[in-house]
Amino acid sequence: MTSFTPHLVPPARLKEWLHDGAEIAVFDVREHGQYGEAHLFYGVTLPYSRLEIDIVRLAPRRNARVVVYDTDQSVAVLAAQRLDALGYTDVSVLEGGTDAWQAAGFTLFAGVNVPSKTFGELVELTYHTPRVTARELAAMRERGENVVILDGRPVNEYLKMTIPSSICCPNGELGYRIRELVPDTTTPVVVNCAGRTRSIIGAQTLINLGIPNPVMALENGTQGWYLEDLPLEHGSTRRYPDAVAPASLAQMREASGALAERFAVPDVDTATFARWAQDTSRTLFLCDVRTPEEFAAGTLPGAQHTPGGQLIQATDQYVGVRHARVVLFDNDGVRAPIVASWLRQLGHDAYVLRGGLASGAWLALPDTGVRATLPEVDVATLASALADGRVNVIDLRPSMSFRREHVPGSQWAIRPRLANLPAGADVVVIADERGVAELFVADWRREHAQDTRAFSLLAGGFKAWSAAGQPVETSPDSPPDAECIDYLFFVHDRHDGNKAAARQYLAWETGLLAQLDERERGAFRVGAPAAAK
Repeated sequence: MTSFTPHLVPPARLKEWLHDGAEIAVFDVREHGQYGEAHLFYGVTLPYSRLEIDIVRLAPRRNARVVVYDTDQSVAVLAAQRLDALGYTDVSVLEGGTDAWQAAGFTLFAGVNVPSKTFGELVELTYHTPRVTARELAAMRERGENVVILDGRPVNEYLKMTIPSSICCPNGELGYRIRELVPDTTTPVVVNCAGRTRSIIGAQTLINLGIPNPVMALENGTQGWYLEDLPLEHGSTRRYPDAVAPASLAQMREASGALAERFAVPDVDTATFARWAQDTSRTLFLCDVRTPEEFAAGTLPGAQHTPGGQLIQATDQYVGVRHARVVLFDNDGVRAPIVASWLRQLGHDAYVLRGGLASGAWLALPDTGVRATLPEVDVATLASALADGRVNVIDLRPSMSFRREHVPGSQWAIRPRLANLPAGADVVVIADERGVAELFVADWRREHAQDTRAFSLLAGGFKAWSAAGQPVETSPDSPPDAECIDYLFFVHDRHDGNKAAARQYLAWETGLLAQLDERERGAFRVGAPAAAK
């Protein structure tokens, strides 16, 4: 293996870089559970297990300024080496990792989507967003008051649990579909989510659009409802109507245009976008803010699907480069300006693509460099080889999936912690995604260059094994919690009947603002128009 010397950046210098106004991508390359325990405010989660798969989407410009970090820089050095091999030319490693960052007097943040969650708290504080408690809303329903409850989360989250009688309308769709959902302008509207952010942003979106209805956010969302021992619905299928009447569209397009003007949201034509796409000094993102069904039916080449409400709620899942150009589009002239108005207040350089879906704009898709090298074996072949003791099975699925069920005798592993395999036998890898398996095996081969055993991939993954009626094992405590570095317990356990976890999560969310330093808080522009860069 060729020697690699990473470029190290001390914590104090990285802190200056974060606030110098130039583009920068800061990636936490630990696994998701480790990241969620303590990370930099602007640290974007990019697990080493998926590094080459996701980096090209989160930071598509390969000469962008990139900093990677972990707890003590060990995994970060590996990540920097892999990025160098992928063609990234300006990669640094945070010297000493999060340990050194904290020792230098800088704050680490728990949780996920921290800038967006913090933004939600700042929006409520700045706009004085009206809110209703779970008990107050329950009393309104018991009195038979005509109140419409809109759940601002995506359908998959809504199905898990929601407030009784609520209607699923993801936040990015609220401004577009509100008059179809609530035709009477006197009907009170309550927007909820699982916790706080999307309740606040959804309610304030409707208020900012100037709809005359009384609008409130449900304080603490479904968690607040659950903590008051009020019943939740599970599996509800109520949702927004697909069609929007021409009169409603005209009304909301006018309101969206006024909102865009209020927050100085610029638009960009196709010719300018094409020039930006060729600009090697700036990063460019093209974001389709429509529904999953609309995106699947056809989008612009090179666009990523960024449902509007989720793009505000979890911006760092889609945009990995601070100060990049972010161009949004729809096909209606309503949704993209609304989302852009929020992104600009979040501090992003956001634009609306003139002409939207019909603009003809396109963006080249970057190559991940992850190649299909592993031969596949079918279920019957694996079952026979296991019966004869001829193979080892490595399961690379999420740790919680492995705990629920797995191939008997298989071993859970993850890329930063390569498996210790018994000598000799060939290996069959099980993964939900081929790329994850390819990266794991490539690292294993680099570390064990003299080992010539064969690796293959189970065709169809664990689903194929289970569907074939093959035996499975369950191991509720294996891997043990300490090894489940891909799983953040306090974020997920709040949805599983754990009231302590729900309270901890809400306390974390409401406490975010107090953790900010002056420059982190100053990067937000809540309530103020921002000039284009």
